[in-house]
Amino acid sequence: MHDTTALLVELGSVILGLGLIGRFAGRIGLSPIPLYLLAGLAFGEGGLLPLGASEEFTAVGAEIGVILLLLLLGLEYSASELVTSLKTQYPSGAVDFVLNATPGAVAALLLGWGPVGAVALAGVTWISSSGVIAKVLTDLGRLGNRETPVILGVLVIEDLSMAVYLPLLTAMLAGVGLAGGSIALLIALGTVGFVLYLALRHGRLISRAVSSDNPEMLLLVVLGLTVLVAGVAQELQVSAAVGAFLVGIALSGEVAEGARKLLTPLRDLFAAVFFVFFGLSTNPAEIPPVLLPAALLAVVTVLTKIATGWYAARRAGIGSRGRWRAGGTLVARGEFSIVIAGLAVATEPRIGPIATAYVLILVIVGPLTARWTQPVVAKIQAWRGKDGSTGKGGGSTGKGGATGKDGSTGKGGGEVPAVRPAPTAQELAPDRL
Repeated sequence: MHDTTALLVELGSVILGLGLIGRFAGRIGLSPIPLYLLAGLAFGEGGLLPLGASEEFTAVGAEIGVILLLLLLGLEYSASELVTSLKTQYPSGAVDFVLNATPGAVAALLLGWGPVGAVALAGVTWISSSGVIAKVLTDLGRLGNRETPVILGVLVIEDLSMAVYLPLLTAMLAGVGLAGGSIALLIALGTVGFVLYLALRHGRLISRAVSSDNPEMLLLVVLGLTVLVAGVAQELQVSAAVGAFLVGIALSGEVAEGARKLLTPLRDLFAAVFFVFFGLSTNPAEIPPVLLPAALLAVVTVLTKIATGWYAARRAGIGSRGRWRAGGTLVARGEFSIVIAGLAVATEPRIGPIATAYVLILVIVGPLTARWTQPVVAKIQAWRGKDGSTGKGGGSTGKGGATGKDGSTGKGGGEVPAVRPAPTAQELAPDRL
């Protein structure tokens, strides 16, 4: 078959397949990310039907997918929201980093991957999937819950941290050494600070310069500017993804809203291509040997994420039920974990299979923990309360339940979380598949 014909046939089949997979995932209430990864595994090297003609195009599409994921993420946040989150949520962000990055780093060192592999796997286990979490919050009707702003605050800190983490990881992967890594980190911090300053003080001017009443012109200008900045950032060892994220932060108001509406379908298409490409680059035969360490890592980081959410909600004065709901909601990993693994796989190929298995597990388990963590904990507490109740002495009494340290009660109903108005689209992390 002619090369061009083979490319069109393969590409058309892949995109059609992604559409059908996405529809199926929607019907069963599951994020399509694990299914995209499985599709990539099926059609990659060592899979059922390896694709060859469209591999180069898919690789470029995957790069564009990462750029658009980060651009749309940046468009969701204003500079003032990011600064506010930094001021109020930084202790929770620090606890999140320590509890969830440490297991990945320790696992990598135990597997003999060295410092670079440790930093990469730490990022994979650290970052939650804001796309999956946003969808779960919507599906469970929790947008107005008191713990939801706390969850979103933790996600904002994680996303902003990527602007520092990714350049550092990129420099380490390039083997530039301690001095080069320090320079890359300083450049990243300086760039982030400069962009936040511009967005806070001159955001309207920047948006006005990009603005256009013609949707076609707005799409071309924003997309062209983003890809250009991403390329320059990549050349400076800051990471193309971070460059795209900073462009999104710099735009605000009607321009950001218009660009978001125009670019969302493109993001969804190329992000799906990215997940498939990651699966294509992973040999399915390499996954079974790493299933056990991936599962153990998943169990540990489920517990550490629940602890993170519990702590963050406690700091905000949320009651017991809301704390457990916050913890269970933060468990899902997804797009960022795969982005990080995709960067590292060229230097440390062994990270691909374990990251794929890890994300497959937690992107499925995450929605389940969001729904069931608090009810399961409540049942355990009720059982322990009954077990420790006294007879005539009065201890805990019938259905009234024993009063715990947080003031919650057993079957008597406990606390009823106060309800806030639902966050706007800008407050909610984007549904990135």
